[in-house]
Amino acid sequence: MPFDDSDLKSLIRPVVDFPKPGVVFRDITPLFQSPRAMRTVIDHFVERYVEQNVTHIGAMDARGFLIGAVVAHELNKPLILFRKQGKLPADVISEGYQTEYGEAFLEVHSDSLCEGDSLVLFDDLIATGGTLLAAVSLTRRMGAHVHEAAAIIDLPELGGGQRLTEAGVPVFSLTAFALDEQ
Repeated sequence: MPFDDSDLKSLIRPVVDFPKPGVVFRDITPLFQSPRAMRTVIDHFVERYVEQNVTHIGAMDARGFLIGAVVAHELNKPLILFRKQGKLPADVISEGYQTEYGEAFLEVHSDSLCEGDSLVLFDDLIATGGTLLAAVSLTRRMGAHVHEAAAIIDLPELGGGQRLTEAGVPVFSLTAFALDEQ
């Protein structure tokens, strides 16, 4: 299926100086308001992973849930939620990480994955890679393998994709933006 990321890019709204001055936030809500665009995004991810040796889909809090849940449903795979600290009700394992804006903690239920499981981690975008790297660490602590980290958007200048690659995790995104790209 041919893919033109210019169509996708046209549905990603740049919001200047959000959440703080100097940041261009990539707002994907217009993409979700287009059923056709959403279907295209999901179809590309499903097509990529349908024949892969993946046992689970992991989704990052919160926008990664929107993609990961649908892909998990389409692939008939269990969905693993990686949440911000204090949001999961049962026993969790936790990992601290740096974000573009400070320090945070990511948690997952301690019984979510087992030795030998393989998952794709989904987020809306890859910036510094902190959230995804925390999820990689949590996954490995449970004995599972990260098949790939996937996102709609990559911001290569922030280095997250490179950090993931250096950690032994392949990276896939549907599109990329330069930091100064409007």
